[in-house]
Amino acid sequence: MAKTILAVDDSASIRQMVSFTLKSAGYEITEAVDGQDGLNKAKSKSFNLILTDQNMPNMDGLSLIKNLRAMPNYKTVPILMLTTESGDTMKMQGKAAGATGWLVKPFDPAKLVEVVKKVIG
Repeated sequence: MAKTILAVDDSASIRQMVSFTLKSAGYEITEAVDGQDGLNKAKSKSFNLILTDQNMPNMDGLSLIKNLRAMPNYKTVPILMLTTESGDTMKMQGKAAGATGWLVKPFDPAKLVEVVKKVIG
């Protein structure tokens, strides 16, 4: 059975790249257009991994992570930030919110697959 990943990003081109890259590696991808959309989809379906951007309308990545971590079925699910934010302060906030890891855009597709495989196999 394919591992399911929720990709949350307000950029359609980033969502397409993430989806294409991870589908090619055998993962099943669900896309969300912002944090609120991502949270709604996470409530209606279970995912093995969540990839989220930080800067999005309606709900940012840190708020999404905090909301997910408050849900019993997402307490231990890996959540990776995929964002242009690379500052230490933002990374510390991400870790405090419950992010498992951090990838900076633009991302290398091979590196993304490598990290995902490390995290969920």
